[in-house]
Parts: sequence; structure tokens; C-alpha cells
Amino acid sequence: MYAVWTKSVGTDKQNSEQIKKRLVLGCGALVYDLLRLIKQNPSLSEKVNLQCLPASWHNSPQLIAPGVEEYLSENAHLYEEVYIAYADCGTGGALDRVIEKYNAKRIEGAHCYEFFAGTDVFEQLSEEELGTFYLTDYLVKNFHRIMIKGLGLDKHPELFEIYFEHYKKLVYLAQTENEQWQKDAEQYAKDFGFEYEYRLVGTGSLDSVFDEIDIKPLEIEG
Repeated sequence: MYAVWTKSVGTDKQNSEQIKKRLVLGCGALVYDLLRLIKQNPSLSEKVNLQCLPASWHNSPQLIAPGVEEYLSENAHLYEEVYIAYADCGTGGALDRVIEKYNAKRIEGAHCYEFFAGTDVFEQLSEEELGTFYLTDYLVKNFHRIMIKGLGLDKHPELFEIYFEHYKKLVYLAQTENEQWQKDAEQYAKDFGFEYEYRLVGTGSLDSVFDEIDIKPLEIEG
């Protein structure tokens, strides 16, 4: 049984008698921005049930498709619509096969970096330096837990050369303006010996999980 880290307006069991029409099942690393969208659009709480899977799966993409399938196998029948707040996210098409099975929809793109920045901007960044390592607000804020401890670098620093052998640059794709996070990201780049670039991109196409619901898009917070 895959653990489901839940941060929502209510769990499926709690809403079993009066279920909301749309399930949004997403990555825990996106929960902050998804909840900001819901807070800014109060009517969403009556139409959408948000459930999130562990953010730690960012480092273990092989867990994503089986975890999504397990959750949907138990809950998808409760909803009229199912939206998955993931891109492909390193699943190699496995997530799309689950999505097709349950007639669900997901965010377009290969990963969150692409749907946050937009395909054109992301392709430009990739062309400028293929060996680019990307961070988002969530990853900057949780850098030591997700990146250092999550990759085992705290206990085995020698793994750095294996993981990052071909990387030369760190790009922080920011969802909000936060001076401290900018300083932190720049320091991480220095610690890793990478060039650094900051891009304030907002949440991109994340709000596509609320398609066909009239909402106010997020403004970039300062």
C-alpha cells in the first residue's frame, strides 16, 4: 500500500456521501501552489477534492505510476472527472498508461520544470546548456531534505560526482518572489560549483487541472 500524503479540503472517505465531482491527484511538491489556487478561488473547494502523493517520489519516479494507479483503483469511481497534477515526471510513459486506463487527464509536458516555465522557455534553457539542474520554490525550500538527504549525499558525498557529472548550471524557476529563497538557491549553485540563473516564471500551466472551471489565475507573489 503506497502512503498517501493528504493535504486537502477533505479525504475521499470523508466525502463519500457527498463527493465532489472532480478529483485532483497530484505531487506533494505542488501542494503549496495548488492550495494557493484553491484559496484564491473559494468555489473550488465545493467542486474539487485535492489529494497529494508523497513529494519524495520526485527522486523515485518509478513509484509514481503504481502509486497513482493504486489510488485511482480505490477512488476514481467516486468522481465524475479525474485530473492528475503531474507531467510525465520521469515515468517513461507509464503514468500515461494509467491515465488512459482511468480516462483521466494530466498536465502537458515532460516534468514540472517544463509546465512551470512553459515549453518555449524550457527548450531555450535546454539549448543554452543541456547540463542544467533545475529548482522550484518547493525544492529550494526543502533542498536539504529532498536533494541532499533524499539523494544520500549527506552520508555519501562521493555520490555527487555520479549524480551531477554532466551538470554545469543551476536554474531556479521561481513561482513566487522570495528574497531568501533566491539567496539560498544561489548559494546551492556555488556549493555545487555551478553557474546560476534565476527565472521568475510563476505557476505556468499548473492551473490546467482546473480546466473548465471558472477561476482566477494566480498572481506572482512578492
